[in-house]
Amino acid sequence: MTTSTAIRVRGLRKAYAGVPAVDGLDLDVAHGEVFALLGPNGAGKTTTVEILEGYRRRDAGEVSVLGADPARPDAGWRARIGIVLQSSGGHDELTVDELVRHFAGYYPDARDPDEVIAAVGLEEKRATRARHLSGGQRRRLDVALGILGNPALLFLDEPTTGFDPEARREFWALISSLADGGTTIILTTHYLDEAEHLADRVGVITAGRIVALDTPGRLGGRDQDLAVVTWTEGGRPRTERTAEPAALVGRLAQRLGGEVPGLTVSRPTLEDVYLRLIGQPAETLEVVS
Repeated sequence: MTTSTAIRVRGLRKAYAGVPAVDGLDLDVAHGEVFALLGPNGAGKTTTVEILEGYRRRDAGEVSVLGADPARPDAGWRARIGIVLQSSGGHDELTVDELVRHFAGYYPDARDPDEVIAAVGLEEKRATRARHLSGGQRRRLDVALGILGNPALLFLDEPTTGFDPEARREFWALISSLADGGTTIILTTHYLDEAEHLADRVGVITAGRIVALDTPGRLGGRDQDLAVVTWTEGGRPRTERTAEPAALVGRLAQRLGGEVPGLTVSRPTLEDVYLRLIGQPAETLEVVS
C-alpha cells in the first residue's frame, strides 16, 4: 500500500451458499478521491462496500483500508471512517443540535458541532426535532453525523434517493465541498448524472467483478465513441454517426443553404455506456448516408 492509496483490494471473494457475490475483485482508490461504484442489484456492490467498511467478512483476498485490514478494526480505525447509510431512523424526538452534540461524544477528535451543523446547512433547523425535518434535511443530518468524527474516508450509500432535483443539487454541493477539503469518498448510486457530477473515477461492477474503471468521460471508451448527428431534411429526420461531427455539420450547412433544421450533435451518455457494460441493450438508431 502506498501513501497515496486509501483503499487497496486484491482478489476479493465472497460467496453466499456457494454462489459468488464478489469474484476476484481488484480495486485501488487514492486519498482524496471521489470514487463511484456502479452496478445493478445483485452485482456485488453492497457486499464489496460492507467488506470495506468492516461490517462483513470476506472469504478470500487482500484488503487494506486506510492502512488497516477492515476485518480486524480497532477503535482508532473506526473513528477515521464515516458511513452514511441509504436509510436511517431513530432519535426522532431529539433536535438537530441535540443529536449532533450527543454523537460528537463518541469520537476522540470530533469536529466542532456548530461547525458541522453549519457545514451541512442546518443552522436554521438546529432547534427542530428530527421527525419534523424534510427528506433532504434529514439526509443533511445523516451527513452531519457521518462527518462528525472528521473522517478520512466517507462511505455514501445511495445518498440522494427520493430527493427532488433542487435538494439533489444542494447535496451535491455539500459533497463536493467535503471532497475539496480532502475527504476520500466512496459513493454508490443508481443516478448516473450524480456519478458523472461528483466522481473523479467510476467503477462498474457486475457478477462480482469490476468490468470497467475510468473517469466518467472516458469510461468504456466513451470519449472515443462516434458522435451522433441528427437533423431534418426533406421532411424526414436523419441520423449519422461520425468521428468528425464538425466536418459533417459543415457539409450539411453548405448543402442546405446555411441553417440545418433540427440539428443536434451528441455522444453516448454515461448511462448509455453503463447499460452497454452491464449487458443491457442500447437504443438503436437508423444510420443514413
